[in-house]
Amino acid sequence: MRGLHYGMLAACAALIAVPLVVSELSAAPAPPAAAPAGPPPPEPVMPPSLPPSYVVDLMTAQGSSAFNAQWRTMEAKIVDAKPIDGHMPEYKTAYDISPHAGGADFNDSAWPKIESKDLAARRSGGHVAFIWYRSNLTIPAKVGDFDTTGAIAVLRVLVDDYAEVWVNGQMPRKSGYPSPATIQGLNMPNRVVLSQSVKPGDKFQIAVFGINGPISVAPANTVWFREARIEFYK
Repeated sequence: MRGLHYGMLAACAALIAVPLVVSELSAAPAPPAAAPAGPPPPEPVMPPSLPPSYVVDLMTAQGSSAFNAQWRTMEAKIVDAKPIDGHMPEYKTAYDISPHAGGADFNDSAWPKIESKDLAARRSGGHVAFIWYRSNLTIPAKVGDFDTTGAIAVLRVLVDDYAEVWVNGQMPRKSGYPSPATIQGLNMPNRVVLSQSVKPGDKFQIAVFGINGPISVAPANTVWFREARIEFYK
């Protein structure tokens, strides 16, 4: 009987404590608000695994001219930046890259023009290095005897050593999911779907961010294209 009495007292004490805990939680300071997020990146689309129906080499004058492509390039620099809100107190500095040239409205008119074959030129002074490459591509009605209408169009680039690919100002990506526009690995190709059904005259603004790597090794090599192609699938 005494045990039952003590049990009832304990239960009552627990019930009284609940409002106190809730009150203390309510009085606790709220965590700092997260910085406003921009629009989410578009979902990545996985490219076909079958051999393409037709391939155009953008590293040739004939291939780039078929898409009215004019390539431009510029080195990106590491610059000082303001630390983000809510950073730990011991971090007094932060870093960024400049320019941010992935946007569709970025003005690259002052950048040097390069011939398509010079995508293969070894650029940068080596070590930790970043190079932007930009061009507009217009889908032709035909390439050779291949009719492009309705085809899946895939941009394939392989940059030594890493690449990130922007299409019309967006880098398609999703955390925890294969995202071909982001870094794929050391000397691995990026295969980014431009459209699942192209039409003649469709325009795509392409920006490729080439990165020397591995970054923690600071290698004594450079940034350059091994491949730049458009793959069509029907």
